[in-house]
Amino acid sequence: MTDRLYLVDADLRTFDATVVSVDGDRVELDRTAFYATSGGQPHDTGHLVWANGAAAVLDVRTVDSTVLHTLAGPVPEVDTTVTGEVDDARRRQMMRTHTAMHILCGVMWRDWRRVVTGGNMDALSGRMDFEVDQLPEGFAAEVEALCNAEIAADRPIEVSFIARGDAVLDRDLIRTKVSLVPDSVTEIRIVDIVGLDKQADGGTHVSSTGQVGRLEVVKTESKGKGFKRIRFVLHDR
Repeated sequence: MTDRLYLVDADLRTFDATVVSVDGDRVELDRTAFYATSGGQPHDTGHLVWANGAAAVLDVRTVDSTVLHTLAGPVPEVDTTVTGEVDDARRRQMMRTHTAMHILCGVMWRDWRRVVTGGNMDALSGRMDFEVDQLPEGFAAEVEALCNAEIAADRPIEVSFIARGDAVLDRDLIRTKVSLVPDSVTEIRIVDIVGLDKQADGGTHVSSTGQVGRLEVVKTESKGKGFKRIRFVLHDR
């Protein structure tokens, strides 16, 4: 199983690894800092470089517990030592956006006790669905102001790990309506926006809320009875 280096160090951009297997234009590495699409967060991009070649990393997916990197260009052979280079600009935008989603999630739980029913994100934009019957007048402006107050507070963000047997996967750690933690996961990764939100999560985040930038709620929508969607974008300031 690939050692997912980003789970411990989201700021890691360059790493060395060995090619474990090759399937057409896809390679498996023994370790990687490239985020594999999951939990609504898209994959990283970048490059793999080795002694006699280089290729762009176009996609990273988990297939049957195997992390596969789709390449454009030559493909290294099994046992080749490669250097991975993660695109910093894209990763940084994804980190900011994922943290913004946790801020929004934390505010919705703290102030309205509403859980997430779905969500997705791209670089500097995202949407989250909540179990809400009706949004009050002026809600978009209110939740935007509350989120930006949490960003301005520059709360530290901490990552820790708990053995699954020691973790209680209730509302203290799960903000989604249904737990998305796979049964195969033996160690639960916790992302804690100190003083606001604490969740089981496998994504990449900035180290404090002040790095997110300014959040703007651009639209709220009804997605059927009892479900509302909030769309947002991020600005540098």
